[in-house]
Amino acid sequence: MSNPIVAIVGRPNVGKSAFFNYIVGKRISIVEDTPGVTRDRIYAKSEWRGREFTVIDTGGIEPFSNDLILKQMRAQAEIAIETADVIILITDIKDGVTAADIEVAQMLYKSGKPSIVAVNKVDNVGVMPAEAYEFYNLGLGEIFTISSLHGLGIGELLDAIYSKFDDGTNQEEDDDVIHVAIIGKPNAGKSSLLNKFLGEERAIVSDKPGTTRDALDTPIEHDGQKYIFIDTAGIRRKSKIYDNVEKYSILRSWTAVERADVCLLLIDAADGVTEQDTRIAGYAHEEGKGIIVAVNKWDLIEKENSTFKQYTDETKAKLPFMRYAPVTTISAKTGQRVTGLYKMIEEVYSSCNLRVATGVLNDILNDAMAMVQPPSDKGKRLKIFYMTQTSVKPPTFVLFVNSKDLLHFSYLRYIENQLREAFGFYGTPVRFIVREKNKGEK
Repeated sequence: MSNPIVAIVGRPNVGKSAFFNYIVGKRISIVEDTPGVTRDRIYAKSEWRGREFTVIDTGGIEPFSNDLILKQMRAQAEIAIETADVIILITDIKDGVTAADIEVAQMLYKSGKPSIVAVNKVDNVGVMPAEAYEFYNLGLGEIFTISSLHGLGIGELLDAIYSKFDDGTNQEEDDDVIHVAIIGKPNAGKSSLLNKFLGEERAIVSDKPGTTRDALDTPIEHDGQKYIFIDTAGIRRKSKIYDNVEKYSILRSWTAVERADVCLLLIDAADGVTEQDTRIAGYAHEEGKGIIVAVNKWDLIEKENSTFKQYTDETKAKLPFMRYAPVTTISAKTGQRVTGLYKMIEEVYSSCNLRVATGVLNDILNDAMAMVQPPSDKGKRLKIFYMTQTSVKPPTFVLFVNSKDLLHFSYLRYIENQLREAFGFYGTPVRFIVREKNKGEK
């Protein structure tokens, strides 16, 4: 079950970014008392009552747009309605109900999407101020008075948000299905690859970047294995994005990564690995997803005996944080090596779900420490007492040590390499949690 998405909407300068920062627990959005400061949609994960969800902070008027405020608010709200599971309309008690508030509230009401009105800048607790009651006229049901700046009333509002999440009881999850997100910058050939998988022109293919607006789920079965391929909108640098719809398309791409088991990162063979490719790959890596790097448009490259090795080495060198990811060359246009991706996806998925018994892990650990002695500092040597695996997707291991400070990054990487040599962990990141073992602890 994927994380619910909560969108925060409202006109400029009502405190959307301050509210966003408060519930995600850090200053991600820039908070400034000037309309239009939040230029890009920003999202982050938050958690309430044990349920994780994604929060979107939206901008008001775009500084580079001459459109009227209601037109901008309408476009913003339409995309929020389409994308989010729950929508929070932030209003300002000092301004009362404005025309923009009414416009968006009517759209939320007609959509039928779960929506909540939060009346911000109420800096006192207890009895609801008389001025707040007019916000019931927005017709979205119960209202909540909050102070984003001081954190007042936020708990009650989060309880209301939580109550509107789908509990997932009506969703049928098939454990045998592998979810695959096709990611990459615009015009890398994502839709063409999906069409080749399908054997038909299901997705629109165009040379114009940004043709695919939505993250589309497409079920495919191959050799008895079920897949759901998620074709995402191309992700480009923020400086290149001026269209509200495309901004939310990028959000869909990020959320597609979150929903995926395995990510297919498409690289344009002519361009090689760009800075934008590195950012996209970094997000998939941070999310702990299995990943395959597919260098597309290989049919257009003039080849010599060492061309493939050269491309592979250059690709891995530019993605040093994910050397575990297999690299292959394909042509979505001709179908070259596309069928082989199925086997790679299955192998990566299997590695993501691999569990290793604690006894076997510690045999590997003891052999590793015998070959390369743990580091020491000022006469004190690192001791690793034992290791155990706590979870999969990605495989995560806990190391119990005498001192965290003595466990240098390079030695942790050495242990990771020993695990990969023993068990493969093909195409998946490996996570480590380091804990100090207290004296007398068994």
